[in-house]
Amino acid sequence: MSKFTTGLNPEQCKAVRTIEGPLLVLAGAGTGKTRVITHRIAHMLSTGIPARAILAMTFTNKAAGEMKERISRLVSGKASANLTVGTFHSFCARTLRRFPEKAGVRKHFGICDADDQVVAMKQALREMQIPEKTLQPKVCLQHVSLLKNRLVDAQTLARSDDDWESMIGRAYACYDRGLRASGLLDFDDLLVYVVKLLKDRDMLARFREQYRYLLVDEYQDTNGPQYEIIRQIGGKHRNICVVGDDDQSIYGWRGADVSKILNFEKDFPKATVIRLETNYRSTHQILEAANAVIKNNLARHEKKLHSAVGDGDPIRITKLSDEETEAIFVVEDLVSRARAGGQRLGEFVILFRTQVQPRLFEMQLRERNIPYTLIGGMSFFDRKEVRDVLAYLRLVANPMDELSLLRVINKPPRGIGVATVQKAMTIAAEQRRPLADVLTGKCTEARLPEAAVASAKRFLDMLKALSHLGTGPKLVELIRGVIKGVHYADEIVRCYPDDKTRTVRWDAVNEIMNMAEIHSRRGKKASLSSFLEDLTLSAQDEIEERSETGEDKVTLMTLHSAKGLEFGEVYLVGVEEGLLPHSRSVVDGTVEEERRLAYVGITRARRRLTLTYTMSRARYGNRFTTMPSRFLFELSGKEPPLERMKSIADQQNSPRARSVPKPVRMKPRAKPTKRASSRSTRSSRRSV
Repeated sequence: MSKFTTGLNPEQCKAVRTIEGPLLVLAGAGTGKTRVITHRIAHMLSTGIPARAILAMTFTNKAAGEMKERISRLVSGKASANLTVGTFHSFCARTLRRFPEKAGVRKHFGICDADDQVVAMKQALREMQIPEKTLQPKVCLQHVSLLKNRLVDAQTLARSDDDWESMIGRAYACYDRGLRASGLLDFDDLLVYVVKLLKDRDMLARFREQYRYLLVDEYQDTNGPQYEIIRQIGGKHRNICVVGDDDQSIYGWRGADVSKILNFEKDFPKATVIRLETNYRSTHQILEAANAVIKNNLARHEKKLHSAVGDGDPIRITKLSDEETEAIFVVEDLVSRARAGGQRLGEFVILFRTQVQPRLFEMQLRERNIPYTLIGGMSFFDRKEVRDVLAYLRLVANPMDELSLLRVINKPPRGIGVATVQKAMTIAAEQRRPLADVLTGKCTEARLPEAAVASAKRFLDMLKALSHLGTGPKLVELIRGVIKGVHYADEIVRCYPDDKTRTVRWDAVNEIMNMAEIHSRRGKKASLSSFLEDLTLSAQDEIEERSETGEDKVTLMTLHSAKGLEFGEVYLVGVEEGLLPHSRSVVDGTVEEERRLAYVGITRARRRLTLTYTMSRARYGNRFTTMPSRFLFELSGKEPPLERMKSIADQQNSPRARSVPKPVRMKPRAKPTKRASSRSTRSSRRSV
C-alpha cells in the first residue's frame, strides 16, 4: 500500500490511484474529499508525473491555499513547486496577463469589483437614458452576469423581439464598452476571455501540451465558461478528474449548472465513477434526516451517506407560534445547552434562508449579552478608506480607469466641482475620449474651468510620477507616497470628526500597507498590478474566511454561506413553505435546488440538529398563516398536503412579489441524464 493511501477507506484509495482517463468522484458531505484530492496529486507526483503537467482548479483562494499546503506536507517542496493550483478566476487572470494580445485585452487591464460594476452599470444606463426605476443597476448586473456565465453575448440578446430582453442586451453591450474604455474586466470577463483565447488553435495546443492532467474541485458549481475551459484543455488527453456532489449544488442563481456533473459520463464516455459515502462528520440520525430529504430529488446521482461517527441525539423538530417566539426559544435553548454541557459558543450556529430573518435572533442574543457574529457584515474591502486608497492605486496602475478616477477625483476636495466632472463625463462619452484627457485639457472643446483643469493635471501627474515604484520591495514606498501625495489624511479628518473613529479608519489604511509588505516578500515578481489583483480576487472569499475566525461566539449565517463549514450544534430556523423552499422557487421550478439547500443545512451539524417552524409570520407588513416545509414532511416520511401548500403559496404571491422585473428568457438547460433509480427506506417517522 502506498503511503498516500494509508488510512483511507477503499473508495478513497481507488480515487487516489485512478490517474488515467476521466474520473468522477461523487464526494458526499463530510466524506473527506479534500484529503482525497491532495493525496491523489501527491500520488501522481510520486509516479513521475511532472508538477507542471498538473492543473488543479477550485472555487476559493482559501481552498486553493489549503490544498497547496497539504500537498507540500506530503511531498518535497521541490517536487510540488511547479504545480498550478488555484481558483478559476486566478488561473484565468494569470493567463490573460501572459497573452493579452491573443486574448484581445489590454496588457495592464484592471479587475473591477462588485461596487465598481454597479457604478459602471449606472453610467451605462445613464448613457442609454434608462431610468433606474425602469431597470435597477444591480438587477441588470445580475442578468448580465448570468448571461456571461451561460456564454450568451450582448448582441444576440439586443436583437431580441422582446423589449425587456432587448433592453438588457443593449445595457449589457453599453456596460461592456464602458469597461473596455477604462481598461477593465469584471470577474465574469476573466472566464469569458479565456474561453475566447482557447478558440485559437495554437493557444489551445499550447495549453493541452502543458496540462495533461486536470483536477477540478466542487465540480457541481461550474458554470458555462468554466466547463468550456475544462473541456477544451482536457479534451485531448481526457485525464480529467472532477470531484463534487450534485446534492450540494446550490448556486444556480449565479450561473452554476448542476447538469454538468450529472452529465459527466455523457460528456466524457467510459468515465470511472467512484462514490464516497462514508461521512466522518455527523451522527447516524443527522445523516438519516439528510438522506430522507435529498432522495426526493429526481435529477441526482444515486448515493446514500453512512456515518462513521455512530448514533447520537434524535433530530428535534419544534413548532413555534410566531417568529418572535422562535427566536426566544432558539436563543434560550442554545444558552441552556452551552452552559449545561460546558460547550464553546463557537460550536453553535443559527442557519436561515433569507437575509431578513436574523434580526430577531440578534435582538435576543443582545438582550442576554451573548456574543455573536453575523456572517455577511461589512467587509474590510467595503470600508470607504480602503476603497479610496485602492482606487488611487488602480489609477497609478491604469490611468485609464475611469471608475477609480471618478471615485477619488475630489477626495479630498481639490477644486474640481461636480458640475465640471459631469460636463467632462458628457464630453468624454460623446467624443469617445478618455475622461482623464478631458479633465486635463487635452480635449480643447471641453472649455472646463482653468483652475479645475490645472488641479486635475497636478493630481494625475503626481500619481504618474510614482508609478515607477510599483515593483518588488518599493511597493510599500509607493503606497505611502500616494497616501501622502493626495493628502489622504485630510480626507480622514474631513469625514470623521472624532479622534477614536479617525484612529480606526487610519488603522485600515495602515493595514493596506501591511498587506503590501507581505505581498512584496512573496517573490521577485511582486508588483502593484499583482498586489491589486490578489486583493481583488481575495475579497471574493472574505465571507468564507470570516466565518472561521475561531472566536467563541454564536454564528448566524445564511444557508448559502454555510456550505463547506461544520458546527457541533445547528439550529435551522424558518423551515416553512415560502421560506425553505423559497416562494420564488415554486414559481420558477427550482424546488430541487432548495431541497439541496436544506440538505446542505442539515449536513453542517456534527452532533445535534434542531429544525424550527412557526404557525404564523409577518410578510410585507401583514401576518400570514404558515405551514411546515414540504422538506419536513419528507423527513418524517409523510406526504405533504398539496392543497394547503397551494393556498399558502397564493397568500405569499403578494403585489410586491409580482412587481419584480421579469427575468431574461434564455434557452432551457439540457435535461440531466441521471435519475434516481430507486427509493431507499424512509427514515423513522416524526410528527410534523
